[in-house]
Amino acid sequence: MRSEIGRLLTFSDAVFAIVITLLVLELRAPEVPPGGLARALLDQWPSYLAYVTSYLLIAVTWYNHKTTFRRVHRCDPWLHVTNLGVLFSTALLPFATAVVSRSLRHGNQADERISTALFGLVGVLISISWLGLYHHLVRNRRLLRPGVTVRLFTLERRRGLFGVAAFGLGGLLGFLVSPPVALGIFLVLPVIFALSAESVAEVRRLRW
Repeated sequence: MRSEIGRLLTFSDAVFAIVITLLVLELRAPEVPPGGLARALLDQWPSYLAYVTSYLLIAVTWYNHKTTFRRVHRCDPWLHVTNLGVLFSTALLPFATAVVSRSLRHGNQADERISTALFGLVGVLISISWLGLYHHLVRNRRLLRPGVTVRLFTLERRRGLFGVAAFGLGGLLGFLVSPPVALGIFLVLPVIFALSAESVAEVRRLRW
């Protein structure tokens, strides 16, 4: 069982590493005549914004993955399936990031609305995949380490539901109202997830 968990974590870390590396491929050195580099770099601000947003989201996802499986000591087929669901949805982020970045650079409002809606949809899929993983752990306590309760995963399911609602709202606002508002929501959400993580709460309790 330890071997199975080890293989699952090794494979997952490799996927996270590849996904986070793919993000930077959208950041390209501009080809400009001498003297035009500064303006060209500034014009690429959509790429920087999309990169930072997706990087933070992947970083939080990886950290949640690490803290979750630190409490797991056994594996079953459905745990592999739900974990693959998390990896599948997370691996869509470089694609969604590239679409948002290019639509913002081209300045077409219709494309901007579609791209922010797409990013919101990917965020919803990521949140749903985590819901599936946490639900499986809650229903199968035998997979957890001795002394670990399901309370953590019950709380994390609430964060998953919040993610579905928040990313869904951001995607709708981006499509129907304003893409910049949606991008602001997408940028703030990883920070909220990081600050509300159970591991951060544990550190706070120890400090007090």
